[in-house]
Amino acid sequence: MNGELGWKVGGEQGEGIDSTGEIFAWTLHRLGYYAFAYRHFMSRVKGGHTNYKIRITDRAVGHHGDDLHILVAFDQETVNVNWNELVDGGIVVADGTSGKIQPPPGSAHFCSIPLTGLAKEAGSAIMKNMVAVGVTAAIVGLTPEDFLSVIEDRFKKKGQAVVDSNLSAVRIGYDYYNQHFSHHLQLPARPAAVPSNHLYISGNEATALGALAAGCRVLAAYPITPATEIMYWLVKYLPEYGGVVVQAEDEIAAVNMALGANYAGTRAMTSTSGPGFSLMMETLGLAGISETPLVIVDVQRSGPSTGLPTKTEQSDLYEALYGSHGEIPRIVLTPTTVEECFRYAVEAFNLAEIYQCPVILASDLYMGMSKGSIDSLETSKVQITRGKLVTQSDLEGVSRGEFKRYEVNEDGISPRAIPGQRGGRFIAIGNEHDEFGSEMEDQAMRVLQMDKRARKLSAFHELSGVTVDGPEDAQITLVGFGSTRGVIDEARAVLMQQGIRVAHVQVSVVAPFPADLIRPYIAGAETVLVVEVNSRGQLADLLRLKLGYHDRIASCLKYDGDPLLVKDIVKRVEEVISVGSIN
Repeated sequence: MNGELGWKVGGEQGEGIDSTGEIFAWTLHRLGYYAFAYRHFMSRVKGGHTNYKIRITDRAVGHHGDDLHILVAFDQETVNVNWNELVDGGIVVADGTSGKIQPPPGSAHFCSIPLTGLAKEAGSAIMKNMVAVGVTAAIVGLTPEDFLSVIEDRFKKKGQAVVDSNLSAVRIGYDYYNQHFSHHLQLPARPAAVPSNHLYISGNEATALGALAAGCRVLAAYPITPATEIMYWLVKYLPEYGGVVVQAEDEIAAVNMALGANYAGTRAMTSTSGPGFSLMMETLGLAGISETPLVIVDVQRSGPSTGLPTKTEQSDLYEALYGSHGEIPRIVLTPTTVEECFRYAVEAFNLAEIYQCPVILASDLYMGMSKGSIDSLETSKVQITRGKLVTQSDLEGVSRGEFKRYEVNEDGISPRAIPGQRGGRFIAIGNEHDEFGSEMEDQAMRVLQMDKRARKLSAFHELSGVTVDGPEDAQITLVGFGSTRGVIDEARAVLMQQGIRVAHVQVSVVAPFPADLIRPYIAGAETVLVVEVNSRGQLADLLRLKLGYHDRIASCLKYDGDPLLVKDIVKRVEEVISVGSIN
């Protein structure tokens, strides 16, 4: 199994699928394994197929894996939808209480176990998920006691009797499997040394933590899948640090609240997904012309409109780059790992204030809602930079009305005062203005202000925005952005084993676009395959726009709502190489 094992539980939404997966994943993490968990769920409270997959490894990974070794099925649909992922010799654990679940085709070992019936013996049918956890423990060589600390943490508020009954259900499942079946699978080797700050964390949680560490003290947002977890996390922790979370009446109100708080000198942000981001476009323009810092987190999902609200996609790139009317400078970050979600959340606030412009942090459902074990987050390296925010001493000697908030200067970034500073200037309007902030329609000043704003990002240097592995003269260069980094890394490894010379370029800053860093790998490659989760090839379009090389750029696209698999990329590479064409 190459140091890993894939496990999945599935059933109808509302049957405790998520809690089953979370208990198993947290237990593995605490035992020192690396776990990566991905949830497939429906946009409804109850009903419809849902599943929770965990990839257990001896190292940190950024992908949920193609293969499945154990499938726990609470209904027939789980078998029908997921059996094709099973490896030869895999195990299907089916709830045999009703006797209606039939085995799948193929060579998997089918174990019909009365999960619901055994749960009733433990005290309640709803604990069939804990019986399934016990069965899994028996298959992979864990013990019921390995789950005790997680069960206690999860259920102790409900009383010791609830803790005891859940642990009893685990034991019942464990004993039943060992008494009736002999098929076992081995977990990967447990790492010899686990870092003391070993974390099990999602991209959304890391983003929220990064915002807190950056000094964000206001989140104004409207709940929307898959960004709502950011709000939930900050609701829990932000007040402990003097911050507030405001649930606005809609996304228009939310982004304007965030903009107003930044104008007043408090670091603030809003979090949303595609439909909500669309509603924020006018305020994005206001932030640009008023040169007010603003951080927007867009956790992308399948669109357009409501689309597939619980499925992943990377289709907001055009909107992040070009949304809103008129022309404004903006920074667009697309973190490629959970660690970068934290780091880039910190940098988003710094960059918004340094360059006095909107910063869009574009994650997606796969990055945001998947959870994985990582070694650490670099919290000790957090630094706060507020750019040209003037102090009261800077304003000493400035006469009333003389402060030039929008001073035309060489780097395009004017000094910024906030309300309450004596000698400052507090006008911030949506109309074009002169250096003092007063509305005007003078053509010469209009050109000066437009050019000034356009110069802001000409010397952008804080983030390189590109990670590269492999040679410049590759037979094929794989290019991706955001959450596809993990799956592309693994596809590259498979292709290299086949003797193909492969490079991997992952882009994490798409505006301002790091053309000079990427160009050598595009110019030197025989073929460039841009891997992205959308239907139009938006990153591929950006490469053609910024770099050219139209004759060698091909696309590997997926937009059915599911995340990319390694085999999707490998198959597309083989197609491109076999035909010798990018069509």
